[in-house]
Amino acid sequence: MTAATTTITAPVSASGRVPPLAALRQTFTMAWRSLVAVKHNPLELVDYSITPIMFVFLFTYVLGGQMAGSPEAYLKYALPGIIVQNTLFMTMYTAMALNTDLTKGVFDRLRSLPVARSAPLIGRITADLAKHVWAMLLMIGLGLALGFRITGGFGGFLLGALLVVVFAAAVSWSAVLIGMLAGDAEKVQAFAFTIIFPITFTSSAFVVVDTMPGWLQAWSDINPVTHLSDAFRGLLLGGAVAEPVMWSLVWAAGIAVVFYPLAMRAYRAKV
Repeated sequence: MTAATTTITAPVSASGRVPPLAALRQTFTMAWRSLVAVKHNPLELVDYSITPIMFVFLFTYVLGGQMAGSPEAYLKYALPGIIVQNTLFMTMYTAMALNTDLTKGVFDRLRSLPVARSAPLIGRITADLAKHVWAMLLMIGLGLALGFRITGGFGGFLLGALLVVVFAAAVSWSAVLIGMLAGDAEKVQAFAFTIIFPITFTSSAFVVVDTMPGWLQAWSDINPVTHLSDAFRGLLLGGAVAEPVMWSLVWAAGIAVVFYPLAMRAYRAKV
């Protein structure tokens, strides 16, 4: 804790602004603080490790036979969608963590230090993106052990993982807004579940869109989770990806453009 405090108490310019390099160091210090917290709070390992494993096993062995004739065949289709769903749900942990820090007065203590106001926020998002990568690698590793094969090559995997992380970074700004506006962490969780659950299950993440009723297909065809799942699946398996990748990036940019200013306004009002 002493080391972290030493790092973030950087000199402040005469105008009261923290120099850019100092702000960058403070951001990484706050990110490291969030990552180290996992060691002191083992329950977080359930969310970032055990829960993703449960998702893979449940979808593969409970739904696989009914959906695709065999668990192995369904795993090939569903694993990218499971990873996308898990990543979107995990963005809400950003909201809950920020809300907890806010209600417990962590930001009040940081405000008394010569630390960039953006450092705790960007640091939290950075740390959570690292946790997304960990959960993704864990699920991919489990999928490989169960018979999934990345036929799109290592380059396809890297591009797919990068695309999912970029999308998660964009969605994180909506999580920031929710975390700043919600009264407590329980309300954050309830609100997030209400939004993310129906969006992911009305996409191509778990089923082929053509099997849905016509009116639901119309929504699924424009659903951002459909585009992201199709893009990630295509990059992992070597399919056509130009259109879903483009629309995934368009959706990510649109979400960031809408929610970034709203999130920062709410954050500055609170901090």
